[in-house]
Amino acid sequence: MPTIIPFPARYSAFALCVLGLVACLALVLVSPHLWLAWIGVAAFAVLTGTGVHDLRQARHAILRNYPVIGHLRFLLEFIRPEIRQYFIESDAEAAPFSRAQRSLVYQRAKGEPDNRPFGTQLNVSAAGYEWINHSMQPTKLANHDFRIVIGGTPQPADANPAQVCTQPYSASVFNISAMSFGALSANAILALNQGAQMGGFAHDTGEGSISQHHRVHGGDLIWEIGSGYFGCRNDDGTFNAERFTANARDPQVKMIEIKLSQGAKPGHGGVLPAAKVTPEIAAARGVPVGVDCVSPSSHSAFSTPTEMMHFVARLRELSGGKPTGFKFCLGHPWEWFGIVKAMQATGITPDFIVVDGAEGGTGAAPVEFSDHVGAPLQEGLLLVHNTLIGVNLRHRIKIGCAAKVITAFDVARMMALGADWCNAARGFMMALGCIQAQSCHTGHCPTGVTTQDPVRQQALVVPTKADRVRNFHRSTLHALQELVQAAGLDHPQQITAHHIVRRISDTEVRLLSNLVMQVQPGALLGPLDNQHTVFRTYWPLASAQSFQPVTQGPHGLLAPGFAMAA
Repeated sequence: MPTIIPFPARYSAFALCVLGLVACLALVLVSPHLWLAWIGVAAFAVLTGTGVHDLRQARHAILRNYPVIGHLRFLLEFIRPEIRQYFIESDAEAAPFSRAQRSLVYQRAKGEPDNRPFGTQLNVSAAGYEWINHSMQPTKLANHDFRIVIGGTPQPADANPAQVCTQPYSASVFNISAMSFGALSANAILALNQGAQMGGFAHDTGEGSISQHHRVHGGDLIWEIGSGYFGCRNDDGTFNAERFTANARDPQVKMIEIKLSQGAKPGHGGVLPAAKVTPEIAAARGVPVGVDCVSPSSHSAFSTPTEMMHFVARLRELSGGKPTGFKFCLGHPWEWFGIVKAMQATGITPDFIVVDGAEGGTGAAPVEFSDHVGAPLQEGLLLVHNTLIGVNLRHRIKIGCAAKVITAFDVARMMALGADWCNAARGFMMALGCIQAQSCHTGHCPTGVTTQDPVRQQALVVPTKADRVRNFHRSTLHALQELVQAAGLDHPQQITAHHIVRRISDTEVRLLSNLVMQVQPGALLGPLDNQHTVFRTYWPLASAQSFQPVTQGPHGLLAPGFAMAA
């Protein structure tokens, strides 16, 4: 007897499509004026053709084995993030921001009440839960416009007058973090800057330089200078002093920030493909239209910590005395220590340092960099703050920080760890309407925030979103005011690690001041025997003359790691 091969069930959907096509064709022959039959022919013809293509293609094994119906797998995979976001994830599940965090931003941006009934949804018994201690005698503050002065701090008697900050900036303690035009749409830049102008806070340009959209509303700008020197470069990509001076002396520019690295992809350069270098982007960056725009992984204007300090002084002088500093994500400790030693050797100090945490965001970064490169904000901020205290330079340098700062408690906690102010990027993106679709790198942003598609970005109405940016900033600082008052303080700069409590286990809580490293003033100027391991191990390796370590240990680059806890 001949062997009967059973019809595979996985072809059933394809077979039904073929049978449907045959049936509709037969119906057309019988009733040629029946329009539903013609629609059936067209539909089943498309499905049958799809099935034939699936069987013949060699790219997807699933489609070869499951013609037609196999496409459901790709459809469900495509909408999985939306299904998870809207139907599955809990309010407190962060990926990277929880629904509760996003909802809070949306409420504050829209000016809606953000009060919550029925108590906290957080597990106050879980390890890692934190709170701020309140006072029996709360203060009463007149307003929530907390500001700090950056630059203009006392300089050494022998400091070069031309290299001293003569235009200090009174900054809000909560500002817009670095996001470039190109990464964000024109309408997003317009709305952010108008919101900053309305609310009296600063807008960091990102390394893409100052575009025409940054200038429309006149909001305060922090001009970020990256390794590509966009807006102040020669044709070969090196630094151009004349072009820098022309931009830096614009009254709208309040501070100059040298970007050494960013938290989301520290130590990694970037390329904006030629197809994305539009005339607008080319004009802002000072690069040719339609040519790959390269951001090198390191600066060409300096190669040692000492040269870097002289570059800081040069930019401050060229800018007319505006506050000048740098932003970085902490990497090798000896490199940071080398920068500090260069400050000591040259007498040149930046007016500010912005510490970016590895949990920071970006439009696109390699997964390994996002997940496993760079120090998180807490560790980076603690080391920078304590090092400057240890060499008696903290009073001359303000510290900003950025990475997942959303709520007033986030701001308070970072200030308790040593920050003078906080920046936020994704929080302000959500104020613009970002829904965390995580399609920033595709150009298909559903809300028009991170796309250069002129049709898509029309969805972002500038006056409305600018108002929401202002509202988010104002409401967050109002919440911060209430926290400061509850703690019995007069300014968020008075918040210290003594005010924050952290749960360790079911039966133990400890002040943050007992968990994190705290260095005494001037402690690093003498013997290091009693100092934290990170200083005993890495400080001797640091040099003002090189970013490389001075020596190596017997087993390669040094034994112990550097935990920031005491």
